[in-house]
Amino acid sequence: MACDNGGLFRAPDEAEPVNDSLKILIVVAFLLVILWNLGSALYYLMVDRGQSKRTVNALTRRIGLSVALILLVILGIWTGVIQPHGVGR
Repeated sequence: MACDNGGLFRAPDEAEPVNDSLKILIVVAFLLVILWNLGSALYYLMVDRGQSKRTVNALTRRIGLSVALILLVILGIWTGVIQPHGVGR
């Protein structure tokens, strides 16, 4: 007797692949936040004139986000969510 769960639960072999546009959106969002932190570090550098740690904090967040993005891409390639390809093939 089959049980119909209304599509709430799927078997692992029926899982849908991650949409390509979602992967691109995540990477672009990471890059925009990284650029935002770089810009805020420049702003704090110009405004604070070395009197506060806001510049250092913004640059530290930028480095942390960059490392997180690299690890996310490596994890995506390792799990098979991201398919690397040669450029210009």
